[in-house]
Amino acid sequence: MNTLRFPEGFVWGAATAAYQIEGAAHDDGRTPSIWDTFSRTPGKVFQGHTGDVACDHYHRYRDDVALMAELGLRAYRFSVSWSRIRPDGTGPVNPRGLDFYDRLVDALAERGIDPIVTLYHWDLPQTLEDRGGWTNRETAEHFAEYATAVYARLGDRVRTWTTLNEPWCSAYLGYGSGIHAPGVQDAGAAFTAVHHLLLGHGLAARALRAAGAPTVSITLNPADVQPADPNSAADAAAVRLVDGMQNRIFLDPLTGAGYPEDMLTHIARHVEPTFIRDGDEKTIAAPIDLLGINFYQPTYVAGRPDAAGGGGTWPGTEGAVEFLPAAGPLTEMGWSIEPAGLARLLERIHTDYPGLPMMITENGGAFPDPVRPGDGRVADDDRIAYLDGHLRAAHEAISRGVDLRGYLVWSLLDNFEWAEGYRKRFGIVHVDYLTQRRTPKASARWYQEVISRNGL
Repeated sequence: MNTLRFPEGFVWGAATAAYQIEGAAHDDGRTPSIWDTFSRTPGKVFQGHTGDVACDHYHRYRDDVALMAELGLRAYRFSVSWSRIRPDGTGPVNPRGLDFYDRLVDALAERGIDPIVTLYHWDLPQTLEDRGGWTNRETAEHFAEYATAVYARLGDRVRTWTTLNEPWCSAYLGYGSGIHAPGVQDAGAAFTAVHHLLLGHGLAARALRAAGAPTVSITLNPADVQPADPNSAADAAAVRLVDGMQNRIFLDPLTGAGYPEDMLTHIARHVEPTFIRDGDEKTIAAPIDLLGINFYQPTYVAGRPDAAGGGGTWPGTEGAVEFLPAAGPLTEMGWSIEPAGLARLLERIHTDYPGLPMMITENGGAFPDPVRPGDGRVADDDRIAYLDGHLRAAHEAISRGVDLRGYLVWSLLDNFEWAEGYRKRFGIVHVDYLTQRRTPKASARWYQEVISRNGL
C-alpha cells in the first residue's frame, strides 16, 4: 500500500490538561480551583472522584517526558494551573508553582520535544469565582496579568502560546447547564462568560505579543453542524442557530468581524449585553498566528416547534432545535464516530476564515480498553481505527488546500475525565490509578509508527 504522507514539518504530538493529570492539589502553594470545589460537590462528578492525585504527573513528569520521547512525539501540549502561579488569582506570583513548569519545559527541551503551553484549561482559581468568575470583567484583566507572569518565566523556551481551551465549554457548560465547574445554571451568565473569556483572550494575546511571543493561538471546539434533512428550511434555520452559538460567536470576533448580528439578537433575549463595551471587539480581534481545533464528533439538528432544545447548554434553542441522538458506531462517551465531519469542519473554516493556519489540538476517543491478564497489555483496536479514520480525514482536508500544521492526540495518558471522573479512558497510555504504572497501549505503538513515517 502507498503511504499517505503528511507535509514536511507536520507537527505530531499529544495533549493533556493540568487538573486532569497533575495531582499534587495541595503542593507548593497551589490553592483550590473551581474543579477542586466542583468535584467535592455531591452528585457533580462520578462517584465523587477528584483530581487530587490524578496521574501524579507533578511528581512523575520526568518519566512521562521519557515516555513521550520513546513514542517519538515532536510536541507536547499541556496547560498551566492558574492556581499554582497566582494562588489568589491575582496578587503575588508563586515562584514554586512556576518552578514546576520550568522543570517540565527543560525536560522537554532535553528530549527535543516542543512545548505548547495552554494558559487556561477550565481550572479558574476558586478565589476568582467567588468574585463572579468569568461573569466578572475583572477576571479577563487578571487573566492577562497571569499570562504575562507565565511568559516572563517560560517565554525564552516556549514558542507557541495558547490563551484558552474551548471557551464554549467554559461558558455554556460551566455557567449555562452547570454540568461542568463552577456549576452555574443561568443563560445570561453563560453569554456574559462568552464575552469575558474572549476579552481575556484578546488582552492576553496583546500582552503575549508585546512580550515577544512568536506564536499566539487560541483553541476552540468548533462544531460540524449538519441538518437532519438537507432540503428542510426549518432544519437549515436550526443549523444556523447552533452554528452561531458554537462557531460564529467565537470565530467572527476573533477574526475581526465582530459579533454576528443574529447572535447579538439572541443574546439580548436572555441578558442585556451591556457587558460588551466600546473597543472590546477590537481587543478580541488581536491577531493570532494559529487556531487550535478540538474535534470529537459532528452535531446533527432538526428544526421543530415542539423541540426540547439543548437546555442550559444551548440557551434559547427550546421550541426551535432538536438535537438528534448520536448514530452509528459510538465511543464510550456515546459520541458518534464520523471522521468525515472533521474534513468538513476544516474545509469550512478554511473557506469562511481564510488565511488562518490550523492545528488539530485534540482528537481521540474513549473505549473500554480491557487490560490483558498476564502481561497487562491493552489492545485498543477501536481507538486505532478511530485515530486512523480522523487522520485520513485531516489528510484529505490538506489535499484540498487547508493549511493544517499538526495533530495532537487526546490524550497522552488516561486521566480525570471531568464530570466522568476516572471511568472513561482517552489515553494512548494506560494508567493504573492504584500503582500509577504507565503502559503504552497498542494505539501508542501505532501512533509511534505514524510519526516515524510522517504518514499512514
